[in-house]
Amino acid sequence: MVGTRAGSDSEADSEGATSGGATSVIQQTGPLGDLSRRTVDDPMALGAVDAPVVLVAFSDFRCPFCAQFNRETEPQLIDRYVDDGTLRIEWRDLPIFGQQSFDAARAGRAAAAQGKFWEFTHAVYADAPETGHADLTMDELKAYAQQARVPDLERFTADATGTSFDSAITEDFDEAQSLGIPATPAFSVNGDPVVGAQPLSTFVDLIDNAAGA
Repeated sequence: MVGTRAGSDSEADSEGATSGGATSVIQQTGPLGDLSRRTVDDPMALGAVDAPVVLVAFSDFRCPFCAQFNRETEPQLIDRYVDDGTLRIEWRDLPIFGQQSFDAARAGRAAAAQGKFWEFTHAVYADAPETGHADLTMDELKAYAQQARVPDLERFTADATGTSFDSAITEDFDEAQSLGIPATPAFSVNGDPVVGAQPLSTFVDLIDNAAGA
């Protein structure tokens, strides 16, 4: 996978990176293929399991551009496409900014185990800085879980500090590496790749084209 990374964040990027203005979709020789899992009752997915379009999102909880997508673009996609059954959004963990990123991925799955993944995600990203990487200590993650109304905080803490989710997180990470994904956020819309917190119009065009295919 090659192309621009404007509005994206990688390990090599500065802690003070700012959002880029480019809106291009990654140029590549062919589609990524079907990355959807369509797991019934997946707590880390939104939308109908049989939706005609699936947006797979590779994300890091410490990534400011992931937060930008979550705050600005995702709600509009939900209103426009998820609610009417056109679109399904599936999360993939891509923790690339050190141990705190991996710890946050564990915490996200700990919230998911209690049916509060998206509430937890929104709590984390609502508080994220516009530049640089969020400081997600375990105390901070517990506070976000409380904001998300995760019902059993003791269980959340045990799950978030344990290793039971590590293989699933690593599976997501390895998938991203095999695809050559250079940064977060990165997306696949029915196999068409996008890197960065691109404008809504980029996603609308891809979703409309995929839905009409």
